[in-house]
Amino acid sequence: MTDETPDALRYEPEGAGRRRVHRTGAWAAALLLAGVSVVAGCRAADSDGITPVPQLLAFLPWLTVPTVAALLLALLSRWRTGMLWSVVALGALAWYMEPYGTDSEAQGPPVSGMRVLSSNVEFGRGTDALIDAIARHEPDIVFAEECDSACQDALGRSSLEAAYPYRQAVRADGSEGSLILSTFPLKAAPTVPGTMGMPGATADVRGHSVRLQLAHPMPPLPRQVGLWHRELGRLRDFAAADPGAATILAGDFNATQDHAAFRHILDAGALRDAARLTGHARTPSWPSAAPPPLGTQIDHVLVSGEFSADKTRFLKLRDTDHRALLVDLTLHTSRPGSSRSSPSGD
Repeated sequence: MTDETPDALRYEPEGAGRRRVHRTGAWAAALLLAGVSVVAGCRAADSDGITPVPQLLAFLPWLTVPTVAALLLALLSRWRTGMLWSVVALGALAWYMEPYGTDSEAQGPPVSGMRVLSSNVEFGRGTDALIDAIARHEPDIVFAEECDSACQDALGRSSLEAAYPYRQAVRADGSEGSLILSTFPLKAAPTVPGTMGMPGATADVRGHSVRLQLAHPMPPLPRQVGLWHRELGRLRDFAAADPGAATILAGDFNATQDHAAFRHILDAGALRDAARLTGHARTPSWPSAAPPPLGTQIDHVLVSGEFSADKTRFLKLRDTDHRALLVDLTLHTSRPGSSRSSPSGD
């Protein structure tokens, strides 16, 4: 009896310790999977939910990291339910990482090529870098977000004023100022109401009317998710107002394809994301300090079906936390499935 007692005392605590480790691992896996499942569930339900769901949806592909960690914990804990849950969650994430929207080709003869540059210059700090990018890449249309009064004055000087004689702006300081520059003649259009400036215009591109709208809704900060959602809703209303017109809607949307409010903009105006059309649906634009593939894509150039996208580049500019988006487009006489011979307004 006395010889067996030490063995019992030695092995019983060891077994109990393993059980405690397994329980702890299972609980940790369950917590991780519960969080991921809430976010994935909102994505599946076409909802942005409440804080912190909108913020986590912006980084949906990176939720694979805690999900894989949960799978490893479930394996180590021998928790079969957790293993199955992890595999289902990974499958859901993989499904939703696929690019959203159509990639159908524009139809009809080409009318004009054009290069579009969109850049958030972060309170005007990146103005000099934006000027250098304009000189280097020679875009036809420039959308500049957070372009304050000093930024707008700098973009209106000397050679730039001659190169871009047409402009529409919301003149304000800080993040509220924004500007559209164009080599094509512009006609003023109503601004989309927002906390930050979102000017609009109608461009005359070789005799074809093209709606231009700069996007810069508020970000989905805690306690401001409702405001972010309302301002994205106003951009959706703009897209839906004339879905048959040739349209470019570009800027810092503070939203990704995994946000329902952003997808509703695409659907309302039958718009397509130029980055998606050129194979860059997940290329990050923010924060620029993070090396790719880290980050998320919240800057977009959305186009109607009259446009084909030929090339997309994400440019790292100094003194701003956003990468600029440079897109080569071609305007065609009609969109896929349309019998019209020219865009609305021709």
